[in-house]
Amino acid sequence: MRNLTMMTDLYQLTMMYGYYKHGMKDNIAVFDLFYRKNRANSAYSVMAGTQSVVEYINELRFTDGDIDYLRSLKLFDDDFLRVLRDLRFTGNIYAMKEGTLVFPREPLLRVEAPIMEAQLIETALLTIVNHQTLIATKANRVAYAANGGAVLEFGLRRAQGADAGIYGARAAIVGGCVATSNVIAGKWFDIPVKGTHAHSWVMSFPTELDAFRAYADVFPDSCMLLVDTYDTIRSGIPNAIKVFDELRAKGYEPVGIRLDSGDLAYLSKKARAMLDSAGYEKARIFVSGDLDETVIHDLRVQGACIDVYGVGTKLITSSDQPALGGVYKMSAEIVNGVEIPKMKLSDNPEKSTLPGRKKVFRLYGKSHKAIADLIALEHETLDGVSELRLYHPEQTYKSMIARDFTVRELLVPLFIGGAQVYDLPTLPEIQEYARNEMDTLWPESKRLLNPHVYKVDISDELYDLRKKLTWEIASRT
Repeated sequence: MRNLTMMTDLYQLTMMYGYYKHGMKDNIAVFDLFYRKNRANSAYSVMAGTQSVVEYINELRFTDGDIDYLRSLKLFDDDFLRVLRDLRFTGNIYAMKEGTLVFPREPLLRVEAPIMEAQLIETALLTIVNHQTLIATKANRVAYAANGGAVLEFGLRRAQGADAGIYGARAAIVGGCVATSNVIAGKWFDIPVKGTHAHSWVMSFPTELDAFRAYADVFPDSCMLLVDTYDTIRSGIPNAIKVFDELRAKGYEPVGIRLDSGDLAYLSKKARAMLDSAGYEKARIFVSGDLDETVIHDLRVQGACIDVYGVGTKLITSSDQPALGGVYKMSAEIVNGVEIPKMKLSDNPEKSTLPGRKKVFRLYGKSHKAIADLIALEHETLDGVSELRLYHPEQTYKSMIARDFTVRELLVPLFIGGAQVYDLPTLPEIQEYARNEMDTLWPESKRLLNPHVYKVDISDELYDLRKKLTWEIASRT
């Protein structure tokens, strides 16, 4: 566990000081963490980072060294610094479970806490959820494109720093990868680790055949050989087959070969034919080299004979979208037990926010496919509702009527009164949950290009509240 209390922006601390000086430190505030747009050509995102949020909140406390540093800034008086020294999180946090399919405008987390506490944790919550959700979503798309082929996360050396590589590897497992090359992530999170050898191994021996024999000697029962150092068809695969014959004579079966360059569709088909002809029908073909969901989809369309995909740079950096764009906005204050809804208006409609404490319902049809999500106010229920009109999130002139549906609430409590109430699932449990979530989504919304837009509507009561506050704010300004 790490203490990340100081992983915050200075303006969080200056606002906290302002609340303290104006006697507002005990005001209860409600904040929503959400994102506004899906990544290009995706209808959904995959929630990740919930466990990291729990760990962060449990370790939230300013150390003596932190207080000494803040004092050196000469911005805060000693009374305020004493308050910080004793600060612990005392509020409530609700969140989506890791692996949940999530959509724009939905609160992924809802924080209810004294305003100083709620303000302090904004930066860290955004850092955690934005990054891990981004990578989990990218991994999910890659795994979907692989259509049952195993996907390994191989991106540590290209990640934007150690934490991005380590927690990105965990998020990739949430999204659907089955293993990682990242040893420290394997140790920390109990993720299966995989790896063979690099081109430098082959180049370190007099010949390619010598290199393959040496590797097989060290790892006879897990021999996977990289065959593209010199000439894949005329050298690499034939030499691999020679070594496989020698292994088999000793009672071992090879794992397979890896291709890291060249025309992977052509080479994999040639390799499959050569391996099968030599009697190695069960040898697996592993490919790597700047793969992403688009490349993998095209390889499959071209009939490539690939069993395992190693995906690195484009996954761990989410190369086509570098940030999720999640935000953290106040939606209410609670004064003397009375909720006062708050909302932000903007000339850009998509930046206006939804007021009040909210929950998210997911509606399922008889086939247990998700029909739509409904963002509603916290006190609302759908008990006894058998018919509901839902509107398209962007083209509001489009609507549908949902009938005979079942309902699930998506936000679950993590902390109540500052105490953890959520039992953290294991990573395999999270991955299984994420797979089940994908099974509830219609294929049209899973398409890698131009997917069907999943419906996310707001309740009539929330719509009316937003309209009322919009007029009130406009009249004041």
